[in-house]
Amino acid sequence: MHLHPVGRSAVLAEVRDAVQALDLATWARSTGVDAGEVVPAARTVLFDGVADPAALRDLLAGWSPSGRPPEGERVEVPVVYDGPDLGFVADAWGTDVAGVVTRHSEVEYVAAFCGFAPGFSYLSGLPADLAVPRLEAPRARVEPGSVGLAGTWCGVYPTASPGGWRLLGRTAVTLWDPTRDRPALLAPGTRVRFVPR
Repeated sequence: MHLHPVGRSAVLAEVRDAVQALDLATWARSTGVDAGEVVPAARTVLFDGVADPAALRDLLAGWSPSGRPPEGERVEVPVVYDGPDLGFVADAWGTDVAGVVTRHSEVEYVAAFCGFAPGFSYLSGLPADLAVPRLEAPRARVEPGSVGLAGTWCGVYPTASPGGWRLLGRTAVTLWDPTRDRPALLAPGTRVRFVPR
C-alpha cells in the first residue's frame, strides 16, 4: 500500500485492485477510523476529513488484506435479458443468448465502489475470461435500469445517460432514492445476484 497526502486533511491509499480497496475501506470503517469520509475506488481509498494524517498512517500500517470481499447484504436484481448487445457478448463468450443469461446470472457480484452517477455501482466478480470491451463509441442515451458489462465490471444505469457498456438487459429496481435510509441500493460491499425474468 502506498499513501499520498491530498491537501491538508485527506490521504489517498493506493492498493493492488478493487477487492483490496473495498477490504481496506471496510476494515478502516470497522476500526472507527477518524475520517469524515472513506471512499473506495478501483485501486484506491480516499480518507477525507482527517484531523491527524500521521495517526491515520499509523493505523493503516496495521491493515493486511483478507483476500476476500466482505460479507455484505445480498440483493437480488430481476432482469429481463433483451439488451442490444446480447449477440455480441454471446459471440465473445462462445455461446448463445441462453448461455449468456446463465453465465451472467450464476455469478455473485460484489459492489466494489460507486461512481459515474448517484447509485451507479461497479460490480466485481465476472471472471477475467468473460471480459468484454466497451463500445467503440458510446451510445448517446442509455435507459435507466439498463444492465451492462465493460471489461470485467458489471453495472446498472440508475438514470438515463450516455454510456459505452455492452447492454444485456433491463431491470425496474430503483438504484438511487435519496429518501431511503441508504440511498444507494447497491452500496459498496453489497452482494448482488441477477435473476432472469
